[in-house]
Amino acid sequence: MDIKQLQYFCTIVQEGQITRAAKKLHMAQPPLSHQLKQLEDELEVKLFDRIGRKMELTKSGRVLYERALQILSELDEAKNEVKETNEGIKGKLAIGASKSCFAFLPDRLRAFREKYPLVTFQLREGDTYYIGELLKNREIELAVTRLPLEMDDIEMIRFPTEPYVLVIPESWQQHIHNKTSIRMKDIKNFPLLLLHRINGKGQFEIVTNECRRHGFEPKVILECPDASMLLSLVSAGVGATIVPKSTLQSYYADKTMVVELEDATIQSESAIIWLKNRYLSKSASRMIETFQTNV
Repeated sequence: MDIKQLQYFCTIVQEGQITRAAKKLHMAQPPLSHQLKQLEDELEVKLFDRIGRKMELTKSGRVLYERALQILSELDEAKNEVKETNEGIKGKLAIGASKSCFAFLPDRLRAFREKYPLVTFQLREGDTYYIGELLKNREIELAVTRLPLEMDDIEMIRFPTEPYVLVIPESWQQHIHNKTSIRMKDIKNFPLLLLHRINGKGQFEIVTNECRRHGFEPKVILECPDASMLLSLVSAGVGATIVPKSTLQSYYADKTMVVELEDATIQSESAIIWLKNRYLSKSASRMIETFQTNV
């Protein structure tokens, strides 16, 4: 088993067919089929179930695929580390960001580009769970995201905590008597639209638990992992939302009003995160440094 066979195997998995994989690899189908057979013979296992023209991984195939991705990723990292030894800061930096804390990025990206003009960026977005998966799969090197994050193998720099605020449709001003702040118990009957992760606990649980601490069950009519969608719905008059204050720096929500929560004790936490014990490119290390000096 060699690196080339692992690359061939991963391409077959990703394309789902020998024909498509051969086309992507710019090679004929028979040699690719032969390489796959050699790999199965050496390992003495069946790696795929053939269902018509489609190929699905067996249990053994899934194990090999996960390990092969790790090996190929580590090989790429080793190549990059060696190449960067005598080179300046350049290349592509893959960063993840949760929409609700995207406000921490723009100024730093602008300043970074001014200092290192040869660096380009690939930006991926998603909720905290999805960002964590991107990081584990090494599709990104670092990320700015909300906490808590259910991962043990990460390092982070925490940002200052910030309050949650209530965002209501502008037409609701009479419901709060044109005040700029409100007590938690006074939102008891408000239809709420809350941020909710696809997997794991996060802001949804933080907000709903705070409501219960004030003696009422929140009237949640909609859950969504996307802050911009929630604010658009508030703007349309569907309901109110409760989000970290910095969320509003990234999105302009027309026809809305921001109201402070007078007696809320909850605070939002965010951080820049990266994997422990993993080689970081020079550009990733320099980006992390910008957070160490500015947080």
